[in-house]
Amino acid sequence: MSVQIKSVMRHSYADRAGIKSGEILLAINGNDIVDVLDYRFYQLNSALELKIRGLKGEVRTVHLRKPEYEELGLDFDTYLMDKEKSCRNKCVFCFIDQLPKGLRETLYFKDDDSRLSFLFGNYVTLTNLTEHEISRIIKMHISPINVSVHTTNPELRVKMMGNRFAGDSLKILKRFADSSIDINTQIVCCPGINDGEELKRSLRDLYNYNVNLIAVVPVGLTKYREGLYPLTPFTKEKAAETVDILEEFGEMCLKTRGKRIAYAADELYIKAGREIPDASFYGDFEALENGIGLIAMLKEDVIAELDYRESDPDIHRTVSIACGTSAAPYLRELMDRVEEKFSGVKINVYPIVNDFFGEMINVSGLIVGADLISQLKKQPLGDELLISSAMLRFENDLFLDDVSIDDVKRELHINVTPIHNDGTMLVNAILGEEGE
Repeated sequence: MSVQIKSVMRHSYADRAGIKSGEILLAINGNDIVDVLDYRFYQLNSALELKIRGLKGEVRTVHLRKPEYEELGLDFDTYLMDKEKSCRNKCVFCFIDQLPKGLRETLYFKDDDSRLSFLFGNYVTLTNLTEHEISRIIKMHISPINVSVHTTNPELRVKMMGNRFAGDSLKILKRFADSSIDINTQIVCCPGINDGEELKRSLRDLYNYNVNLIAVVPVGLTKYREGLYPLTPFTKEKAAETVDILEEFGEMCLKTRGKRIAYAADELYIKAGREIPDASFYGDFEALENGIGLIAMLKEDVIAELDYRESDPDIHRTVSIACGTSAAPYLRELMDRVEEKFSGVKINVYPIVNDFFGEMINVSGLIVGADLISQLKKQPLGDELLISSAMLRFENDLFLDDVSIDDVKRELHINVTPIHNDGTMLVNAILGEEGE
């Protein structure tokens, strides 16, 4: 295996050693370079011996020295230096299987790549790992690794993930735990399948593996489930039962480990009709990407920002916020505080019903551009429309239905500003100070 060098940073250690773009990096210090993890790990040493294949096919050895941990200065065609690995599972709850046809191709790709877990925090199932990759993670002590567990019952995991190796791959968790690798885990909870007593079993087992985090999120069900495994949504009672299990387990962990470890997604509290815990409940907010603690963090940030500011009756603005139906009551309560502090500010909070995916999908991050346009077209929006940046892809330009943010601006005749889940940024945007 080998990787082609796309470019060499000018004046870098690699540049000074005479390495050229287009050449092939074969090995560093005798270790074959296959992908980004090999490169990042082996280039950290101060004394390097690089095996390079030149533009004419000749192989040479390049010796160089640099400060330990400093970058060598090579760039490659992709961030992985290799093709992204796709998922081989057929999970009964897979959200991608519930997407309608006609969306952009990248939305249908199911990744299950351990390198993305290390680089970007993606969750992997462990069913796609080779022995070489397992040994490499242990050797390099790649940590943390994020694992979609769903259940620690081997037979049930095979059923849930549609992969006959899914149960055996749980043994990899123990190998990682025995090697002192930090493990963050995720459980997509499906009523009647891996909740209740099965959830309790998974929590106990993961506790014994000394995992760092257990994030429990409710299964998301779109209206496009025809022909798929029959799943049922969470009822108020089932959500309350799940929250109770996790809070009881979290209290035990708090006493024995000094942190809760296990958390329920905000959506489970909302479905259960329970009050969302205060920010202090969530420790360091390690599971925000799973929708855990988002509301508590936003509330804490907004209140802190309002306490810091002096009221200003000379600020006159009307803004609108579009969000998922689940978050709307909490945002409305927070916006009442802002209006109380700034008497000249009026804030409309519009809950957007998810017609595109179906009403059971009620989180802000899955709102599409077409629903924003159709439901806000006849609404008074004021000076600016604020939306969660989670609605857009990384480049902040397209919604899931390929409607662009410029399309929404044009159709609604208003400036649309994406805001991260940050209370200070939100208050600044409401007051027209987002650029300051």
